[in-house]
Amino acid sequence: MNSKYTISMYLLKARTFIALLAVVLFFSFMVDNYFTVSNLLIMTQHVAITGLIAIGMTLVILTAGIDLSVGSVVGLGGMIAGLLISQGLPVGDSIIFFNIVEVCLIVMVFGGLVGLLNGIIITKFMVAPFICTLGMLYVGRGSALLVNNGSTFPNLTGFEELGNTGFAFLGSGTVMGVYLPIWIMVIVTIIAVYITTKTPLGRYIYAIGCNENGARLAGVPVIKTKLFVYIFSGVCSAIVGLILASQLLTSHPMTGNMFEMDAIGATALGGTSLAGGRGKVLGSIIGAFVIVFLADGMVMMGVSNFWQMVIKGIVIIAAVIIDQMQENLQHKVVLMSRTAEANAAAAAAK
Repeated sequence: MNSKYTISMYLLKARTFIALLAVVLFFSFMVDNYFTVSNLLIMTQHVAITGLIAIGMTLVILTAGIDLSVGSVVGLGGMIAGLLISQGLPVGDSIIFFNIVEVCLIVMVFGGLVGLLNGIIITKFMVAPFICTLGMLYVGRGSALLVNNGSTFPNLTGFEELGNTGFAFLGSGTVMGVYLPIWIMVIVTIIAVYITTKTPLGRYIYAIGCNENGARLAGVPVIKTKLFVYIFSGVCSAIVGLILASQLLTSHPMTGNMFEMDAIGATALGGTSLAGGRGKVLGSIIGAFVIVFLADGMVMMGVSNFWQMVIKGIVIIAAVIIDQMQENLQHKVVLMSRTAEANAAAAAAK
């Protein structure tokens, strides 16, 4: 095989890591205190927000789907947490207050139910994922606004007498000197990597993305697999809603606006094909690092929000273009390999 193509393939596959290294080096020279342990931990805490959503988005995109509702689920999850902590759940003539662990579990279940609803509409009613989740984006955002008539739930410190204090630890607490959201991202990443690389479910996800009809004929449980990935995406989004509400100790119905774009961008940067069937969870995590480290670096440099949006958009477009270049090069390499094998076989026959 031509060494030029081999080197090009390695460079294209490592493009996300190269981009991350370039971002870190550039801002380390341009911004004081950028490359310090404390700042890297803070930025990685920010990465956890985008990374968690990107993990769920990756599994969805691997099946050739899309989930545009993740941002609204973030906002809705935070509002539900705020409601349960500050006002409790009315049941008849009484009000039930839950401890923080129970609140988190309820919000995660609710996020999973939103994902389940997405999956049912997509699989049972054959609605395109883009249209279904776009509609759910509006439903989720409207529901978040309806929870408290468009108002926030402030001061989510809880009440000692009700046993629902400690919410702030979820978003700002540390374990062994590392912020808890980072640990959560690591745990969810390990789970997702294990699912996609070590289980039949992971093989089903890739098979559906490569050829859904072929996977169905091969006995792959397409409906159940799709339901799982949308549920997983909903749960990841709900966790992010909890983290953000915990960090601010305030639930705002517009939290998570446009988060779906960052998640899709991180997934594309990480090498996941938007057509499905190709990509890795770890690649999406590195893509999240690139997007967040780039955004935080621009903030520290004083770049305006308008230019930040332009630059992030250019980065995402470039990522998709490079991904297409990689796919074309892979096809060319495969074709060259098959041609060489055919020529060798013909020569041996002579």
